This record gives sequence, structure tokens and C-alpha cells, in this order.
Amino acid sequence: MPVGPSLRQRHAHQAIHAGGLAGALSKTEEVEGLFASGDLEMADQATEELLEYWESRILSHADAEEDGFYQEVVEKYSALQETVLQLKRDHELMRIVVKNIRHLRETSGFSKVILHKLYALLEINEIHSQEEERLLF
Repeated sequence: MPVGPSLRQRHAHQAIHAGGLAGALSKTEEVEGLFASGDLEMADQATEELLEYWESRILSHADAEEDGFYQEVVEKYSALQETVLQLKRDHELMRIVVKNIRHLRETSGFSKVILHKLYALLEINEIHSQEEERLLF
């Protein structure tokens, strides 16, 4: 798949990462506030919106990286193949956590455990972005 210029340019790529993380953090803090206020129904609804954000913004960016950018990097610098595999694993971990949160919501409803997993997603994403920017650019 053709890669857009924003994936190849360090500053543009960093901006995508920073924007995605900032939005996810803001929405996670909203969920936490609703939970703290005792409004579990609204916290659950906000969690659904947050998961949709993760899928449409952050994980779709991960898909675009895997479908073209990472392939280009490995073709140009074969020594980065292991690095790219590790970055793909980070993406998979985020997908797994999102799936696990969805499952928890369906089976048990909203709980503090979900809130912890939402913050874990942020941490994985932040580390992943830092490492990707450090190692591929």
C-alpha cells in the first residue's frame, strides 16, 4: 500500500503520535472523572467512545504503518527488521487490550479494572511512539 508523506516525515509522524495520545489521554481522564463521580453508566458510555477513538485514530494509524511504512523501512534498512517486528508487537498488544476491555464491558460492566487497562493502553502507546521515533527516524 502506498505510504503518505506524513508517515515518512519525522515531525509529521511525531505530530500524529502526539495528537493521538493527547486525545486518548483527555478521553481517559473524562472516563476517570465519571467513574469518580459514581456515574458508571456514563463512564461506560464514555469508555465506548474512547475505544472507538482508539480504533479509528490510533489503531488505524498502526494499520497504516504496518501496511506500508514499516515495509518501506525494512526494504531500505534490512537491519531494522527485528525492530519493526517489535513495533508490530506493540500494536498487537494495544489491539489485545482494546479487545479485552470490550470483553470486560460485555461480561461484567464498567469497573475500576477497565480504568486501569485504559491507562495501560496509554503507557504502551507512549512507549511505542517514543521508540518508533527514536529507532526509525
